[in-house]
Amino acid sequence: MVSKLTEKPLASWRGKDRYEGRILDTLTVIFRSGGCSWNRCRMCGYRHERYPDLPRDELAERMIRQVRWVKENFRDEDYQVLKIFTSGSFFDPDEVPPTVRRAVAEAFRGKAVIAETRPEYVDADAVREFREGIDTGDWDKPLHVAVGLETTNDLIRERSIDKGFSYADFLRAAEVAHAAGAGMKAYLLMKPPFLTEREARDDMIRSIRDVAPVADSISMNLCTVQSRTEVEHLWKQHAYRPPYLWSVLDVLIASPVHILCDPVGGGKMRGPHNCGRCDGPIVKGIIDYSLSEDVELLRALAETECGCKEEWEFVLDREEPFCMPLTR
Repeated sequence: MVSKLTEKPLASWRGKDRYEGRILDTLTVIFRSGGCSWNRCRMCGYRHERYPDLPRDELAERMIRQVRWVKENFRDEDYQVLKIFTSGSFFDPDEVPPTVRRAVAEAFRGKAVIAETRPEYVDADAVREFREGIDTGDWDKPLHVAVGLETTNDLIRERSIDKGFSYADFLRAAEVAHAAGAGMKAYLLMKPPFLTEREARDDMIRSIRDVAPVADSISMNLCTVQSRTEVEHLWKQHAYRPPYLWSVLDVLIASPVHILCDPVGGGKMRGPHNCGRCDGPIVKGIIDYSLSEDVELLRALAETECGCKEEWEFVLDREEPFCMPLTR
């Protein structure tokens, strides 16, 4: 007899995103899985959130229980886009057994799906099968494969993040995904450890320009200090500071394409922040821009008068790798 039990995912929440030119309701789900095969990224707290070593059949059943929980707790009519994250890669067959992918496709058929994975698991047959499983003809691209590229600079990705793949690997994955009828979404990471504020800002501006011709959409994640990570260790030693919101505005204004950006933890010490006084309106403005594409809103925010802007400009000018960060 097939179990009908449910099991709660690591996290799930409703929101709004811009998808295929429209502002749509989204559901984000982080499924507990078999765990990331790489498991070394310096900023990732989800690397610890995995099932212990389980036989594949038991792992599949535990994950399918999570799918059932989502179906029972969120009404289909309340969202159009599903964003899937796991402890690592949705298309890794050892982390997410193929039977689970098929169960997800059946459960969320008709939704537009964005599924995150490492590039080495972007397999044409797996992507095509999942796309066909969710496709009802309602979307130009019902599936977007999302990869945490983080930066187009291989040296930064290797030394600052320890990501374990190259930009060439991402380009190959994009080619495979497109050939399989899926879109490609690039996640970039602003200010991984060991970069000065200026280096982090300039790297994002350069990375966006590099990847814009390849990716169908780009989301810029702002590095936060998650528990039990190398970044947290550095932060506690006063050797890391999350990005200034002023720098985020600089990057978004300079971008030649629209960038999605949700400043998680914005205004808090563990997240992207300025001085605390000007943070709230800037965080809200970045969220509004992500939906509206109104760059003039960002330009107006960049003109905000606050004493910490002078501090930020000093940091951009004076911070050096051997003495950073200059501020807390």
